[in-house]
Amino acid sequence: MIKTRQIDVKNPATGEVIESVKVDSKEDIESAILKGHSALKAWSSIHAHEKARLLKKWSEIIHNNKSDLARIMTLESGKPISESLGEVDYAASYIDWYAEETKRLYGRTIPANSENKKIVISKKPVGMVAAITPWNFPAAMMTRKAAPALAAGCTFIVKPAEETPLTTIKLIDFAHEAGIPEDVVQCVNGPGKEVGEVFTDSKLIRKITFTGSTPVGKQLIKNSADTMKHVSMELGGHAPIIVAEDADIDLAVDQTIASKFRNAGQTCICANRLLVHESILEEFSNKLKTKVEQLKVGNGLDDDTQVGPVINEKGFNKIISQINDAVDKGAEVVCGSNTHSDTEKEYFFVHPTVLKYVSRESSIMQEETFGPVIPITSFQDLDEALEIANSTPFGLAAYFFTNDYRTGNYIHDNLEFGIIGWNDGAPSAAHAPFGGMKESGLGREGGVEGIEPYLETKYLSIGNLS
Repeated sequence: MIKTRQIDVKNPATGEVIESVKVDSKEDIESAILKGHSALKAWSSIHAHEKARLLKKWSEIIHNNKSDLARIMTLESGKPISESLGEVDYAASYIDWYAEETKRLYGRTIPANSENKKIVISKKPVGMVAAITPWNFPAAMMTRKAAPALAAGCTFIVKPAEETPLTTIKLIDFAHEAGIPEDVVQCVNGPGKEVGEVFTDSKLIRKITFTGSTPVGKQLIKNSADTMKHVSMELGGHAPIIVAEDADIDLAVDQTIASKFRNAGQTCICANRLLVHESILEEFSNKLKTKVEQLKVGNGLDDDTQVGPVINEKGFNKIISQINDAVDKGAEVVCGSNTHSDTEKEYFFVHPTVLKYVSRESSIMQEETFGPVIPITSFQDLDEALEIANSTPFGLAAYFFTNDYRTGNYIHDNLEFGIIGWNDGAPSAAHAPFGGMKESGLGREGGVEGIEPYLETKYLSIGNLS
């Protein structure tokens, strides 16, 4: 008798098993794909106003169950409950936005090059969509993909991260409760490599959308080539913050903290490198130290927790390695660097850490950290800061602080990043395009741009009209 494989979902703050989830076999996944493909014609034929109604109902149910969904998210991801509650709203905002956009998928008639011709352009769903989502935003990353896919008339299947499947499972249940057919939106669970290969090998899936690391994204692109799938990739980042000489230091400190320590620094667009003009370095770092030391570390279910645990031992070890490497290369620990963890019980905490005088050769200045650590280095002029900011292969998000419009425009024009915050550490919004340049991805999610990757364009030329 073959034993059913399971994923033990653990609370990263305590190491306790919350629930066990069945691993879907290759046959299970292929069956789900077939069901989704078979449901495509009926779903794509539903008129836009009905799809909009169903999506709005889905959003309504999510809002009505906000507290329960947020608690599940905190239990499996470790993020503070206040952040989970905020993520529920953020996740629902994508559904609300695309419920409206489904009614705006306009075609057009364009002038022909002959008196007896007519040219008509129309938009059609790309087909069945497979999504692979990360653990750090288990609700928002799912709805940011599912909502435009469903709005475009595609059917949708998602594989959530092994660490955080419960949020996605609950969201799928809510979608079915809203009246979206079960075969139209589905969830499967299993190791990323196994499920990913089934997705990329399938001829029935016409699009892969992925949020995660750049190496995995590259592999998915390669594996999708044989069947010429459409791909959307939101990949790794290494966001710099440039604090110009004339910046409002108090604002820059507050926004840096808001960016860096959300979800314990485990976000794709959080601040990873702080570039501060040398004339304000001491004042800035002292003010940052004072506020960082006030952050409360603990279990995300505690109301006063502001920084939760690191997701797992692998992530913990990477963070500690980067701190040690920076110190070995001359960095000064301004505050933090203390930890508490239990390898046997499997919980890992890193207290918010600020490093100063960090060498550009340090690994933390070259690789994404995904943890609550801020490395600071100084610069003398803007071109030096921009050169440092643009020096990695990544181009997802960047931030800068200045009150001079000339400085601001110059920095904006020369940063090689898809998302930029000017005096703003929290630029994300459902109605704005989210995505990166260089090795940080392909395509955009959110905004009017976010539904285009789920559509094909058809061109009809009608002749002999006279």
